[in-house]
Amino acid sequence: MPVLDKSNAADVARYENFIKSSPYGRATQDMNWSQVKNNWESDYVYLEENGEIIAALSILSVEAVDDASFSYASRGPVSDFTDIELTKRLIEEAKPVIEAKNSFLLRIDPAFKYDEEIVNLYRDAGFKFRSRETEIKSFSQPRYDMILDLKDKTSEEVLKEFRQNTRYSVRQSIKKGVTTRWSRTPEDLDIFYDMTIIMAERQGITYRPKSYFERLLAAFPDIRIYVSEFEGNPLSTAIAFPYNKEMWYIYGASNGECRNMSPAYNTMWTMICDSIEMGLHSYNFGGVFEIDENDGLYVFKDGFCKKDGPTEWIGELDVVYDEDKYNKFISR
Repeated sequence: MPVLDKSNAADVARYENFIKSSPYGRATQDMNWSQVKNNWESDYVYLEENGEIIAALSILSVEAVDDASFSYASRGPVSDFTDIELTKRLIEEAKPVIEAKNSFLLRIDPAFKYDEEIVNLYRDAGFKFRSRETEIKSFSQPRYDMILDLKDKTSEEVLKEFRQNTRYSVRQSIKKGVTTRWSRTPEDLDIFYDMTIIMAERQGITYRPKSYFERLLAAFPDIRIYVSEFEGNPLSTAIAFPYNKEMWYIYGASNGECRNMSPAYNTMWTMICDSIEMGLHSYNFGGVFEIDENDGLYVFKDGFCKKDGPTEWIGELDVVYDEDKYNKFISR
């Protein structure tokens, strides 16, 4: 069957193992991601050859427009995106899911670097592809991630690649006595969440409910909560997600105290060093919507990733099943 039977333990284990071991596997394609996004319905499509899974697509669906659903394969497919015929086969196998969910759209946004030739090949094949010409803030996820290459490097080699002022801030935080530890305790989640509220109110932004982070930790036992302190007082926190050779800095917060001690730099540096010790190949600082030297978040992340710069993803492959509902959806 092309759609995974979630009641079949053996098939589920085989599917999960494929996602986790594939070089194309990403955390948001993992089956446990549906526990985090628990207001979405989950379905899993795969292709086989000689009894082995060769490609997969984890799809989450939610009602979005006029009782019709938006189906989303975040950072899918788990396959070589340059193989357009393979992607077409996955989309074809997903039809029972689309019909069952009454979906007007299946959106796929692979973690695949921008390639104009590949964009044009998909468009020539009749697909809608939202890429460079699309308004940058209209994507489901940022088109740029800040990714630090760690493969076969020591911590000192990585440190030398930072911007000079970033290296200075890291060293100053250590010199001034800031220390960083990690755990998965409810107490440290409370510290993280309290700082999230403080930071959100300071910046005038929204934030997720605490139950979201509780689900995140419950779904993925490898996730860590990092806390940076000075003399026992928490200053900065972060949630780090090791998955398939990459550490994903997924959330961070600070209370704004002792900024002259650069606690956030200590948090990042500790997570990077831990990633190297774990044998991970990259550290993903997460996304930015635009490359702007006036944007403090971008400048902060770029200080660590200056050598390689931003990673530009290819964009969104939109498989449209109802043009009217689709146009209403993207115009919101």
